[in-house]
Amino acid sequence: MAITSAAASPEPNEVKEQPKGISAWGIAWRQIRRDPGALIAMSVIVLLVLVAIFAPQLSPWDPARPDRAVSFRATPPSAEHWLGTDRAGRDVLSRLIYGARVSLAVGFGSQLLSLFFGVLFGLVAGYFGGIVDTLVSRLIEVLQAFPSLLLLIVLSVTIGPGLVTAYVALGIVGWSGVARLVRGEALKLRNSEYVEGARALGARNARVLLRHVFPSVLPSLIVIYSIGVGGAIIGEATLSFLGLGVQPPTPSWGQMIADGQSYLTTAWWISVFPGLAIAIVVLAFNFLGDTLRDALDPRMRGR
Repeated sequence: MAITSAAASPEPNEVKEQPKGISAWGIAWRQIRRDPGALIAMSVIVLLVLVAIFAPQLSPWDPARPDRAVSFRATPPSAEHWLGTDRAGRDVLSRLIYGARVSLAVGFGSQLLSLFFGVLFGLVAGYFGGIVDTLVSRLIEVLQAFPSLLLLIVLSVTIGPGLVTAYVALGIVGWSGVARLVRGEALKLRNSEYVEGARALGARNARVLLRHVFPSVLPSLIVIYSIGVGGAIIGEATLSFLGLGVQPPTPSWGQMIADGQSYLTTAWWISVFPGLAIAIVVLAFNFLGDTLRDALDPRMRGR
């Protein structure tokens, strides 16, 4: 009897079972809350979103209008202009605040476009296979064979510079990677028991894809989206730096860096502050993406 009791009792080092009543998302959120780095990254992102939303209220100056008191020239940071003015006499802080709107809009919007096409083509290719899978796979390989920057430049020149160009170009460049990941997951899931059971019960292919296959790849898509937003912000800044993105007088961080590249020794603040903003925001999105990957992947929990 004693032996039976000892065998039934759990060992001290035995891994505890997952608490009942808590979803995988709840476990992930609990792990994120325990990570100070992830909380800092989320705080930076939330702060940036609030700055972009309330830019008219937070901006001390008109970002497109020069301050005539400085005689249309670059002035260093001061009590009146906290981050200085650019070579046209415009307040750098105000342009930085309004530039956050462009960066976030392009980052979030282009990644939504990438996810839409990536999920659509990836699910169809992986689930149906055959000639559909072959065609989609060849298209993905063709797109990924081109350097991303070169493809961005070609698309921007073809469509024409502007905000819409940044959306479309970054969305087209990014969807192939998403499609490859989703295709691999769909290939693994299309012959699983619950998918076969749903088909046996008469469920249509669209319902099987949306109700059974797509939820399984959703955690990976959230991680890809978080990291992809940071990459899209860099892509938008690159296009604006080259003059192929957002056009003046709309402020853009990449455009601000380009405006100050010839004045780094005499007016360093024109380029340094938008460069720091890009670095901080991209690091925040990448760090949050890494944390989400560790939290949403059951194989990574507890490491």
